[in-house]
This record gives sequence, structure tokens and C-alpha cells, in this order.
Amino acid sequence: MSNRWLMLSMTGMHRALLRLTGGRLGSRLGAMPVIELTTRGRRTGAERTTLLTIAARTGNTFVVVASRGGDDAHPAWYLNLVDDPDVRVGKPGKESRPMLARVAGDAERERLWPEIVRAYRGYAAYQRKTTRRIPLVILEPLARTT
Repeated sequence: MSNRWLMLSMTGMHRALLRLTGGRLGSRLGAMPVIELTTRGRRTGAERTTLLTIAARTGNTFVVVASRGGDDAHPAWYLNLVDDPDVRVGKPGKESRPMLARVAGDAERERLWPEIVRAYRGYAAYQRKTTRRIPLVILEPLARTT
């Protein structure tokens, strides 16, 4: 059974909390900072923005988890960035910057997974709940050319 409506409802409430408090509440979930990820819809070409948590970070490179709460289907934002890896990332309600998304390879995922689960134990439960291998997405700053 899909978590789609539950996830949409939770995201809507989260956005409302951020807006009502000017970001004072809801900008972190536990120890994980919240970001807005903007992708381009793979069918419509329209921009789509979703709230996600940064599960791991190295400098300006972030790792986000395409868990969808352990659902058997990948989240739409993940499918969008697989189709078009040029994304924008920013703090909720603030200016975003362009980044490049890529899916972690098998060895990289194996190395990162323990850190991801330390950040939020629920990810391990999500992985047990589904037969799909939950992807980790690396968001890297675009290399600047001068």
C-alpha cells in the first residue's frame, strides 16, 4: 500500500509550520537540517519542490534518502532527478543554488548507509518494510567555471 497521501499531508503540515514560524520551527528534524529540493518534472517539465532532510553532509555536498517512508514506489522527486540531475537546493523559503544530483553507487551506498541510519534509525525500518533498495542521492555543488 502506498504512503503517498500520508507523505503529502505531512509535507503540507511541515510547510505550514515553516511558513507560520518564519522557519524557527521545522527547519530541522532531529539532528537533520531540512532543505527544499527543486527538480524538473519528467513528464511536465514544471518545477517541483519538496522538503527533505540532509541525512549526511561533507562540506557543501549533501546526502538525501529516497525512502518515501518505506513505500514500494520511488518518490517522484527521485524519478525526476534521475531523468534530469540539474537541481536547486536551499533552506526552506530562502534562495536556492544549483546543484548536481547523482545516485550513490553500490560501494558508496554501503559506506554511507551506517551513517544514514545513525542520523535517523527509521531509515533502517523503512528499508526492512520494502523490497526495493532505498537509493541515496548525493547533491553536489556545480563546479564553477571562470
